[in-house]
Amino acid sequence: MTGGYEMVIFWIFAGITIFGLIGYMAQVVAVHRTMKTKGLGRAEGHPNAGYRPPISIIKPLKGLDDNLFDNIESFCIQDYPQYEILFAVQDYNDPAYKIVRKIKDKHPDRNISIIVEKCDDGLNPKVINLIPAYRYAKYPFILISDSNVMVDRHYLGEIVSHMENPDVGLVTNVIRGIRGRTIGSIFENLHLNSFIAGSVCFLDRFLKMPCVIGKSMLMRRSDLDAIGGFVAVKDVLAEDYIIGKKIHDRGRKVVLSNHVIDNVNEYWGIKRFLNRHTRWGKLRWKIGGIRYLPELMGNAVFMSSMPLVMVDLSRLTVSFAVLVSSIKIAGDLYIGRKLKTGMNPFFYLLSPIKDLIVGIIWFVPILSNTIAWRGNRYLIGKDSVLSPYQENIWSWRYRFMDVIRAWVV
Repeated sequence: MTGGYEMVIFWIFAGITIFGLIGYMAQVVAVHRTMKTKGLGRAEGHPNAGYRPPISIIKPLKGLDDNLFDNIESFCIQDYPQYEILFAVQDYNDPAYKIVRKIKDKHPDRNISIIVEKCDDGLNPKVINLIPAYRYAKYPFILISDSNVMVDRHYLGEIVSHMENPDVGLVTNVIRGIRGRTIGSIFENLHLNSFIAGSVCFLDRFLKMPCVIGKSMLMRRSDLDAIGGFVAVKDVLAEDYIIGKKIHDRGRKVVLSNHVIDNVNEYWGIKRFLNRHTRWGKLRWKIGGIRYLPELMGNAVFMSSMPLVMVDLSRLTVSFAVLVSSIKIAGDLYIGRKLKTGMNPFFYLLSPIKDLIVGIIWFVPILSNTIAWRGNRYLIGKDSVLSPYQENIWSWRYRFMDVIRAWVV
């Protein structure tokens, strides 16, 4: 790097990178403070320890997720006096149906129902599973939990404690990714345990902005009905965000519990990782608009690598990129230990590679407003509202991109 032009480019990206690192360190601090706070339910002598209203757990199922049997069974062994579990599937031929039948037979003492009902009332596959099951739920508190979630036996007692405060309308949880055995699942867990966990804790701790994670949502039935129930989000991609926003807009508090739940991702391929985060990127772009830009600027690893491709390689540009990557590796390792993910420390060396991939994915939502989800293609509009994708003369570009992605992956 010898010319003044190259130095200007370097210092522009260096400045953006430094601001990104400051933001990232704020996320690390937010995770530290969140995990340092004691939970309510098991605090000795805490008045909330005896608050145990009955809960209806609804679990939408489709296909076989990693560790599905153990994930589901963890909800059947809760240290909690009264709750029911409603498993929702669309088809008896769904392999998940056989799993829940075994679970029901293994735990005859538990109040378990299997709801098999085809529903075509909406475009969001998760929500149209929830709609039929919700009609059968009988308790005043509703808990939505995804099939790839595994919890400990104190989970219900911990999160329901927040609900003793009548101003609380929804409780969600910090999540951690565990058990990665393939490159795609390792990338997914690294992202969950850094960007997702860090962002959720940062928004909650420092900006007081509710950020609902759909893998665990506890609500009062009365609040859910007041916002129109699940029917109100049947055509929305980000149903968890919209539910949280609607409840918050009613004057209810959205609380982030520091009781960590496990998102089990073991055998993901890289294609699944790319598809998931392309879809999530489009979701955040359609919801956040210009607020989507800080995600790229906050990706310090990606920004620090830009001088490597825009100007000549030099000791300065390479050393700066290596330094930033080292800081990110150390920060992600610290967050992982605070969350007790159990991830192999050597896997954190892949964190900069994951950030580079995520940085490239960031641009896709700007160029495309369609998503492919469970074999269907949809248009995604403002606030992540879905609409059917109509084939037309321009459809070739999306099909062409599908072919290219399949070939590359």
